[in-house]
Amino acid sequence: MKDSRGTMVQTKIRDSVSPTILVSEVIMVEERIEIVDFFSKFHTYKGKRFFWKDPSGKNMLVGIGICEKIECSSGESSYSYVEKRWKRLLENAIVYNEFNHIGIGPVLLGGFSFDPLKEKTELWDGFSEAHFYVPQFMLSEIDGNQFITTNILIQSDKMEYAKEALKKQSFAFHKSIKESTSHTLPSIQKVIEADREKWKVTVDKVISKLDDTLKKVVLARASKVNFTKELVTESVLKNLIQQQSNGYIFALEAHDKCFTGASPERLVKKEGDTVFSTCLAGSISRGNNKEEDNALAEELLTDSKNREEHNYVVKMIKNAMQEVCTSVEMPANPQIMKMRDIQHLYTPVSGKVKETESLISLIRLLHPTPALGGFPRDVALEVIREVEGLDRGLYGAPIGWLDYEGNGEFAVSIRSGLLHGNSATIFAGCGIVADSDPELEYIETAIKFKPMLTALGGK
Repeated sequence: MKDSRGTMVQTKIRDSVSPTILVSEVIMVEERIEIVDFFSKFHTYKGKRFFWKDPSGKNMLVGIGICEKIECSSGESSYSYVEKRWKRLLENAIVYNEFNHIGIGPVLLGGFSFDPLKEKTELWDGFSEAHFYVPQFMLSEIDGNQFITTNILIQSDKMEYAKEALKKQSFAFHKSIKESTSHTLPSIQKVIEADREKWKVTVDKVISKLDDTLKKVVLARASKVNFTKELVTESVLKNLIQQQSNGYIFALEAHDKCFTGASPERLVKKEGDTVFSTCLAGSISRGNNKEEDNALAEELLTDSKNREEHNYVVKMIKNAMQEVCTSVEMPANPQIMKMRDIQHLYTPVSGKVKETESLISLIRLLHPTPALGGFPRDVALEVIREVEGLDRGLYGAPIGWLDYEGNGEFAVSIRSGLLHGNSATIFAGCGIVADSDPELEYIETAIKFKPMLTALGGK
């Protein structure tokens, strides 16, 4: 491991823990690399790639290949399992890193499923309940600086060959770079929507379950988009970046599938002892001009149904942050977050986290917020399992990255879709409260489909 100044430190090797050691080397890139082009050049690694861009564009990561998987399936405690495996992998890790930046060196990339207790379908075959890996190679762009991290596993009794093994891996990396090819989106053949009336009946059923205890349930639906030929991840990514530049752009591949999207919602970010979260609930469409747009924003700020939804999220996140932080800061009233196709009520939260808490412990505490599950959480999840009829998989779940010093960021994977062959399954949800109108909720989910549908070439 390295110390806080970036000096390489080797911890004592304990053969009883693992027969292999993670060795990582970081170099700075002198000539800037176009990050989506970099992702595209490794098309031979399809199924083993990861992409991340934060809303500011200051933190971007591309993971290529798999050095070590950390996955667990249903029935296991996914958060604790991932944390223990990650800690064990890092115990004896050797990191050659002279740079003082987050998001370089060994980084864990991936995400958790929305609900490990929900019955699984073949839609998400290939993705585990907790689906993470350390890449073989990673390009990080942090505050304008770019770095390449190379990761290898080496037998503990052959550590004297570590540098030589890193050189071989680096050579293999450069040899793997192919010409970046231009991909265009195929034409949409058909969009298959959920049955409108049937879905509205489900909304009514949820409303009938609301009472003095259960205040809100988030109900989601999916649409399937069929294409004339196979989709290519990078062509969708490029559209997402162009059209949703102020969102979290992500892509996580597994075998012949890719989960990708452009989320407006941060779940949690950790930099040293400072953590950040976002209360995001309550939405309305964008206007056709500035005056109409501002009028819609004002309507959202004063709408009792949307404010009620938002307040549930604020209450839950504030309470959760107070459990793990020595101090918490948040404004008294929500603001408006404007995305390309939709605007939201938004309240930022920050705090100073206790030394005993990790990024994964924060994820476990915060997910799912009332914006994605409901309020109170456990009761709402039971209703979702009973009535929704949808395998959310990674939709609405934490997706992001965690570096070897405990820094990282996870978004809530909304405005997203699962690409597979010549089809894409896109997802959207809305909060059902006592005064919800089923028809308006259906229209709201249609609005929330737009970011992903537009990136896929639809309207």
